Amino acid sequence: MKPLTVVTSYSSGHFFEKTLLSFAGSGLVERVVIVEPHEQSPREPTSHPGGATSRPADRGPSSAGVSQESVHFNMDKCHLLVTEPLPSHKTLSLILAEIRTKYLLLLLETQQISIGPKILERFLEVAESTKAGLVYSDFYDQSKHEKTLHPLNDYQLGSVRDDFDFGAMTLFSVHAVRKALKKYGPIPEVKFAGLYDLRLKVSIDHSIYHLQEPLYTVIKSDEPLSKDKLFSYVDPKNRAVQKEMETVFTDYLKKIGAYLRPNFKEVGHATESFPVEASVIIPVRNRKETIGEAMKSALSQEADFPFNIIVVDNHSSDGTTAILTNLAKQFPSLKHIVPERDDLGIGGCWNEALQNKACGRFAVQLDSDDLYSNIHTLQKMVDMLRQRDYAMVVGSYALVDSRLEEIPPGLIDHREWTDENGHNNALRINGLGAPRAFDTHLMRNIGFLNVSYGEDYAAALRICREYRIGRIYESLYLCRRWSGNTDATLSVEEANRNDAFKDKIRTGEILARQKMAKERKAE
Repeated sequence: MKPLTVVTSYSSGHFFEKTLLSFAGSGLVERVVIVEPHEQSPREPTSHPGGATSRPADRGPSSAGVSQESVHFNMDKCHLLVTEPLPSHKTLSLILAEIRTKYLLLLLETQQISIGPKILERFLEVAESTKAGLVYSDFYDQSKHEKTLHPLNDYQLGSVRDDFDFGAMTLFSVHAVRKALKKYGPIPEVKFAGLYDLRLKVSIDHSIYHLQEPLYTVIKSDEPLSKDKLFSYVDPKNRAVQKEMETVFTDYLKKIGAYLRPNFKEVGHATESFPVEASVIIPVRNRKETIGEAMKSALSQEADFPFNIIVVDNHSSDGTTAILTNLAKQFPSLKHIVPERDDLGIGGCWNEALQNKACGRFAVQLDSDDLYSNIHTLQKMVDMLRQRDYAMVVGSYALVDSRLEEIPPGLIDHREWTDENGHNNALRINGLGAPRAFDTHLMRNIGFLNVSYGEDYAAALRICREYRIGRIYESLYLCRRWSGNTDATLSVEEANRNDAFKDKIRTGEILARQKMAKERKAE
């Protein structure tokens, strides 16, 4: 028996035959299984790339309850499986029930994959020596014009996002998979989250090993990449997918002792006095194109309480400081602060504002290139903080372009949030939304990380570990996507660095929650 079973999803792309040939021709591969979802499968005999022919046969249910088709391949080792998509419970269960090889190699990229000599041997060598449950490697991106290295991040305890990037090839130890499913239960009956469930369960008792070598090449097509991938997890059309992911993730948290029941502390009322009820906090550095509009948006707010605007000008050098100096002369409610320190990130600027004597009882976020969507945003945010025992309130926002015209996916309202489980699911998603408002007394104690990426996410996770977070599901904010965004033109390395940092935040938070859950259980 050869050591590898390769599984890939069917593609109609012209490259598919080449990809199949490169794996089927290896002496290490016992079988190549091509998964073709029902809705894509032909009802009449159909020729496929590489000499594959699908012919309708007796479609009696298999032991896993899915249909199969009799297929004839001119290419040895290749078998077509007509069923649900690869990440589904039914498909994975069928594959795992029939697999006899020691390792399962999943090809998760729908574009052409090119492997060189001894590449599969290298994957197997590492899997054997490390006894890892899963092995993945760096790779090359190949376009018409260039070939570039595509490094990936190391996996850590906090790498729990369902879209963690493993690249196009993922090698599972079949022994580790079967051991994990026996100990932690079978893959639940899900359509989208089966592979996510499998990965999480395997990771509990087995290492996930990142091989920092580019072992293959992904040949990119000419089709443009989706621009809204960054927001796909909050796109309403993906709500059913996200609900499954949340269910799977919550089960995982329970298995590793990091799940927290919704037993929250009361925020209470601060005994200290505040000069105003609320402060709009705007950290800024070199935003002369947008700071004026942001200020106009903040100054136009109508509220039944006194408020001010604290702008922490982080040593701007493009004319932003002059704009703010002029506005501060016209509007006494604008507090223009230039910190003494020159090493502050956005989080450090927030700490400067919170600790300033001008800060109000509640602190409400406004980024220097964004706008409140109407004149009542501040009132609604503060009302929510006043009326309920919330440490933090998050509104909803609409994505807009530089002309303030709405762009897909439009309204981001985070309706996946629930009072019962939002604080747990927050560990899985990449952010909680905007605008954000905080209880100042509490945030003076908790503080923000002195960084310019992930500082808001870290604060939100720390808050919801112990306190309630309230949600407002109507649009209160316009989030501008333009060339000046800090995440607009990130290189692979920069995006990896951001993702790894958030994973590190999650790692620390999971450890803290495991400790808290253990202490609660002992009480």
